[in-house]
Amino acid sequence: MLPAQQARLAADIAELADHHGRCRSALLPILQGIQRDHHQISDFAMQEVARQLDIHPVEVYGVVTFYSFLNTGREGRMVVRLCRTISCDMQHKDRIARQLENDLGIKFGDTTSDGRFTLQWAHCLGMCDQGPALLVNDQVFTRVNCEQVHEILENCRKTFTASGHVLTTGHGHGTAKEAFAR
Repeated sequence: MLPAQQARLAADIAELADHHGRCRSALLPILQGIQRDHHQISDFAMQEVARQLDIHPVEVYGVVTFYSFLNTGREGRMVVRLCRTISCDMQHKDRIARQLENDLGIKFGDTTSDGRFTLQWAHCLGMCDQGPALLVNDQVFTRVNCEQVHEILENCRKTFTASGHVLTTGHGHGTAKEAFAR
């Protein structure tokens, strides 16, 4: 990481610490902010968070590696997570998984070469009665079928501006068209 990038990241972390506080209870919200804004939590970021909160870096590392929604490696602008619980399995999540891999051209755990999509498993999305469930960034999709996968991914692709940034999609439940029309 270049010195200018480190300075920017340090400033971002200081701003997050100013907002959330400099106590141990602020650790997770600060890490979530870094993940949201930088798409990864680097070693430098972990060191800086530890410094800002006056805690040992191994505590920060422990939290980052414990939670599956926090990543030390670079992830795509759109993180697509498919629930892998037994209830989603009973609703044919394996078909959805194959469709996602085919449509994105990657396997679970990988990121597309253009850096737009990362495909991951989620241990539970809390939508067991509405499976199979899919999470794209912060947008939940329930009762997903193979036909909807293509529509969801196409709408994700449309959210990219010419410069490659993701437009805000909003929160909540609904169809792909509703989610990406917000």
